[in-house]
Amino acid sequence: MNKTDTPKGDSTRVVGAGRRKEWTQGIVNTPVWRASTILYDSVADLRAAGARDTHHRLFYGRRGTPTQWSLADALTELEPGAEGTFLYPSGVAAIAAALLSVLSPGDEVLIPDTAYDPTRSLATGLLARMGITTRFYDPLIGAGMADFIGDTTAAILLESPGSLTFEVQDIPAIVAAAKARGVTTLLDNTWATPLFFPAIAHGIDLTILACTKYVVGHSDVMLGSVTAAPGHFARLRDTSFQLGQVASPDDCWLGSRGLRTMAIRLRQHEQSALQIARWLQDQPEVATVLHPALPSCPGHAIFQRDFSGSSGLFSFVLDGGTEAARAALIDGLAHFGIGYSWGGYESLAIPVDPHRHRSVTQRTDAGPMVRLQIGLEDPADLIADLAAGLERFAATR
Repeated sequence: MNKTDTPKGDSTRVVGAGRRKEWTQGIVNTPVWRASTILYDSVADLRAAGARDTHHRLFYGRRGTPTQWSLADALTELEPGAEGTFLYPSGVAAIAAALLSVLSPGDEVLIPDTAYDPTRSLATGLLARMGITTRFYDPLIGAGMADFIGDTTAAILLESPGSLTFEVQDIPAIVAAAKARGVTTLLDNTWATPLFFPAIAHGIDLTILACTKYVVGHSDVMLGSVTAAPGHFARLRDTSFQLGQVASPDDCWLGSRGLRTMAIRLRQHEQSALQIARWLQDQPEVATVLHPALPSCPGHAIFQRDFSGSSGLFSFVLDGGTEAARAALIDGLAHFGIGYSWGGYESLAIPVDPHRHRSVTQRTDAGPMVRLQIGLEDPADLIADLAAGLERFAATR
């Protein structure tokens, strides 16, 4: 075993991934290469460039520069067995390109009922206009997927855990059913990242990240990625080129910068979130805490089997109460911002209403729900803030 084959821990991998010497040229971080036009020495050189594979070759700015390639290669390195990664200007753009790379008019795609709302909107909007049918399925279907796949099913999208209520899917069982029928699998793996769930190694064909979240980690960049298993990258790349997708080199540089600390940040997000989730479980105003690492969360046994860690996003259900009482809880929080997204260093709290985004599964929760993104603040301060919020809730409900 040579030094490049030595097994590496997560922190070592994220520090070194994608830093090729020909791109860094002796500098620690790959510089920002901004380009639209690439100049050639002759007409013959220009024509030769267009006739060869442009992967990792300067051709035109939309095809990328070392700044983009460095981050893409780093994300590929984090997925053992992957062939390549393509970058996008947002997580939603990544989801759209991944689906469009495997679907054609007349095809059917299966999507979990708990999927990210923009994913559902894509399915019922653009995909429907293209003649692509969507069927939503219970995320806990597991091996039952074998009977759910139809004659025209071309792809199955997974999102585990779900965005709002955190059901954990039995990915190996679903992948086995898909492979038996020649169906492509795609996973939105933003919550766990490849550090806590290496999707390609679990048989997924295309794994998607909203890099806006944990990769960037600072709430200041929109960025997405799709990493492909062998045999799936060429079609993904061709589709993305045809769509004109390109991520800004400045955004990719910030993504690479955030990636270097992702492993250590994730460990802190995990520790703080678990501490707060366990505290919430003991509060009389709280009916249920939806965190995959807790035994009460749907799919917890699968989480223990397949995942090596948990991140900082989870929800809790209040014990009764009104919309106004939930708003009083959230509005008065001092250390939690109110806003969409997650994965940054700051904590966030938003009201969530899962019933608005479902069509085949139902919930009968005891009260309103709140989703928390636990950032890098001192967890004792966050607990004190939530304790005061629960007091406001109790006084208003």
